[in-house]
Amino acid sequence: LSILHMVQVERSHALESDVRTTAAEVRQAIYQALAVEFRDDLPRWRAELIEKTLTLRFREPEVLFDRSSSRIKPEFEAILHDFLPRYVSRLAPFQEVIREIRIEGHTSSEWSPDSSLLDAYFANMELSQQRTQAVLRFAYGLDSLRQADWFRGRIAAVGLSSSRLVRDDSGRENPDASRRVEFSVLTNFEARLLEPIKLGQAQTSSVGQR
Repeated sequence: LSILHMVQVERSHALESDVRTTAAEVRQAIYQALAVEFRDDLPRWRAELIEKTLTLRFREPEVLFDRSSSRIKPEFEAILHDFLPRYVSRLAPFQEVIREIRIEGHTSSEWSPDSSLLDAYFANMELSQQRTQAVLRFAYGLDSLRQADWFRGRIAAVGLSSSRLVRDDSGRENPDASRRVEFSVLTNFEARLLEPIKLGQAQTSSVGQR
């Protein structure tokens, strides 16, 4: 049993190492594909691409929505009309390893002056959900995406209210920077790392090596 346990541990470590190496290579390839595609657009869109999380962040609230509104502004509609088909096209070669493409809506912690922190949080939660749903509905309405079944099967809209505020160096909330829309790519490699190595597999491997 001790030998079998050692074999299992060694195989688990080897699998984890292989998965991590593959994940790093694929994530880098996804990042490079997006970086090359949008490098000239990000400054004019007032957006940024974050390599660590494969997140494309639209960070200019005055472009996105009116205050306390879920109606997409015309300027953001124009951006989305340009961005979404190209985004989906660049991700298509990686569709087998993409678990989810997540539209995230983020707000500041502010609401009406007489609102409690909890009331403001839930009001912003509803608002952020409505905004991401508006972006998702816009994406579904694009003719160029109607045939991208893989994308429609992986896209999700998530409103996160003020749970992930942007803060300055002193730790104070930056309300404008906190109001943002993000598109993030999640791969299936994380799930593979959680898959158990069965003892039977280790036994088979051990017997085969004798």
